[in-house]
Amino acid sequence: MGHAHPRVERAVSRQLRRLNTNSRFHYASVVEFTERLAALLPDPLDTVFLVNSGSEAVDLGLRLAIGASGRHDVVALREAYHGWTYASDAVSTSLQDNPEALATRPGWVHTVDSPNSYRGRHRGPDAVRYAPEAVALFDELAATGRPAGAFIGETFYGNAGGVALPDGYLAQVYAAVRRHGGLAVADEVQVGYGRLGHWFWGFEQQGVVPDIVCVAKAMGNGHPLGAVITSRAVADRYRDQGYFFSSTGGSPVSSVVGLTVLDTLRDEDLQGNAARVGGRLKARLEALAERHGIIGAVHGSGLYLGLELVRDRVSLEPATEETAELCDRVLDIGVIVQPTGDHLNILKIKPPLCIDSTAVDFFTDMLDLALTQLGHSR
Repeated sequence: MGHAHPRVERAVSRQLRRLNTNSRFHYASVVEFTERLAALLPDPLDTVFLVNSGSEAVDLGLRLAIGASGRHDVVALREAYHGWTYASDAVSTSLQDNPEALATRPGWVHTVDSPNSYRGRHRGPDAVRYAPEAVALFDELAATGRPAGAFIGETFYGNAGGVALPDGYLAQVYAAVRRHGGLAVADEVQVGYGRLGHWFWGFEQQGVVPDIVCVAKAMGNGHPLGAVITSRAVADRYRDQGYFFSSTGGSPVSSVVGLTVLDTLRDEDLQGNAARVGGRLKARLEALAERHGIIGAVHGSGLYLGLELVRDRVSLEPATEETAELCDRVLDIGVIVQPTGDHLNILKIKPPLCIDSTAVDFFTDMLDLALTQLGHSR
């Protein structure tokens, strides 16, 4: 919702003057917030755990899945980042965050190919091959006596540059993990909460319902707030094995912030703005691609976009150094943007959901200017 949103500022200030205790105690705002949050998800996702960050949300989500399934092996996607805690880091495979990621995963983590239809092993129409290959791994693990207790993946490939998963990918993978007694964990930390414009949650784009949803970032508009939403059945099975408590996760201030963000998303139609202004932004970026040969692809939806830079549109050689240079150049003329992806050749474009057309036009004009200065026009 942008910086210093007055509605959030007033709500935080008012609650800090009244009460900010730990979450062992019950109060109205935590009940109202969790009920509002659960109402945004399909059945049977009706039980909410509140934490302080996306890393904690993913960590807890994995613990819930392992506890409910009784199985300790986890399947994760390559080229993904999920957090910094022990469990969330264990399933993170992003080479830009850890060059040794694939060689240093613990034995209980198994990875499948990044289902990247642009530069992965299977491209374009051949991307339909990713799902059956992932399914084969689940079957293989089960055959060796180590069926996966969980599958975790971003529902729209954020860390890889806003690349949509192939159609039907999650439906096949979720069915495979469930067939062997495991649970599907959706990482919505980056792409959820209306950012995609046409869908409030990334899993909606895939037409699936996860067993566990992890969310953070947008929930607090900068305030540390995250959540895990699951079914009562999964939560009860976890409760049989342990006790969950977070001192400040779901505090009165955090709950009021969460409620205010949801109110503002609704009242200011920020998801609609993501669709409308995001559509304008993507169209302008695609127009830049027609003028600048270094732009290989424009990925994404709504206000989660990725501008992938390549030295050659046939070989797809990543333009890593050029991307870094472009980021430095646009910084000098008023634009802050950073690279993402394993090759650091994709501009990660995810502005506040309140961005307007004037800002979008400024951003794309400055990109155009910098690309021209760097000599990347046709």
